[in-house]
Amino acid sequence: MKIYKYPTKEQWAEITERPRLDFAKLNETVATVLADVRQRGDEAVKEYELKFDKAQLDQLAVTEKEMDEAEMLVNNDLRDAIILAHHNIKVFHVSQRFVGQKIKTQEGVNCWQKSVGIERVGLYIPGGTAPLFSTVLMLATPAKIAGCKEIVLCTPPNSEDKVNPAILVAARIAGVSKIFKAGGVQAIGAMAYGTESVPKVYKIFGPGNQYVMAAKQQVSLDEVAIDMPAGPSEVCVLADRHANAEFVAADLLSQAEHGIDSQVLLITTSEEKLAEVQQEVERQLELLQRKEMAAKALENSRLVLVSTDDEMMELCNRYAPEHLVIQTDNYEQLAECVVNAGSVFLGKYACESAGDYASGTNHTLPTHGYATAYNGVNLDSYCRKITFQYLTEEGVRHIGRAVELMAEAEQLDAHKNAMSVRIKSLPQ
Repeated sequence: MKIYKYPTKEQWAEITERPRLDFAKLNETVATVLADVRQRGDEAVKEYELKFDKAQLDQLAVTEKEMDEAEMLVNNDLRDAIILAHHNIKVFHVSQRFVGQKIKTQEGVNCWQKSVGIERVGLYIPGGTAPLFSTVLMLATPAKIAGCKEIVLCTPPNSEDKVNPAILVAARIAGVSKIFKAGGVQAIGAMAYGTESVPKVYKIFGPGNQYVMAAKQQVSLDEVAIDMPAGPSEVCVLADRHANAEFVAADLLSQAEHGIDSQVLLITTSEEKLAEVQQEVERQLELLQRKEMAAKALENSRLVLVSTDDEMMELCNRYAPEHLVIQTDNYEQLAECVVNAGSVFLGKYACESAGDYASGTNHTLPTHGYATAYNGVNLDSYCRKITFQYLTEEGVRHIGRAVELMAEAEQLDAHKNAMSVRIKSLPQ
């Protein structure tokens, strides 16, 4: 990890820079795969599964028999943990239900909104270096609450053509309609365009690597909506001199182990704490199964020493982290200063892992600085707000002339006439 002590503002751009691939080459590769899937459907998806996941697939759909087998392979303790997490996620997202009100903007002019679930949504669940069955709960649970009629899930199989059983169990608990063995760019293409097996969806949700993120952005240009740009995972931890260095290091490593293109950032006002955290990261790293992957991510990561809380918050908001952990004595005060972040964890006990799994908040969050403009997945992500309006004769009298004048000023005669004929029809 690179250390910055009292960096100048000119150095902030370097500190907040994310790991990058060659996007020109990446986008070209993604476009080629998407075009192939669009043209050849299931056949192309199967070929890419063999190429990238070493899976020789006879069919893409997961069968009921495979779902039942998965139930036998997941032990009761893990199943109970999944059920507990599903309950908390459901409780939190049910609280987000929209309640519309009829508003009278003028006498005789009534307007209101109705929330309607997107009819068919697609969920992408990473399953390569880590099978993220928790993401199934995060994506499918609010989709079910929103009233989405069809929930399609794609996830990569292993080299034995099997989907991780915990993913299948979580999918059944959360109410997923259809599951397909497809990962990476080919999965995004299948859900965006539709194939012989995979239905075309209206909106795609889910995190992934930079190839998946690029694929989502490309298909969103003309085929399907997406939740947000959600790429490699990241965390920013804010710590003062009283922070627990062991806890801080654990939070940093919890994100570093996601993948080699992940990134972690510590910002602290204590030089002593920076040194303690650095030592603790090195100690804990040696204990991880995914040590080599985490070590690669740490090469992209930074430890930063600043002078004041204000400077700490300003740099943090500039970074706009996916996850923000505030482990300071005055965490409530600093929380009020958060402007750009996906999800925030306050105090020494609120580890990022709590939100990843079981506290109830959603862990599908904007990365790569997109927290400046996007929020994480929530119930509204699965809904459309349809507006309604109803005018009486009195309503036409109140706003009719204004409509005519505005339409005339925009030189839209037919717009003006649509109101004019109604005005003329009113009893004198």
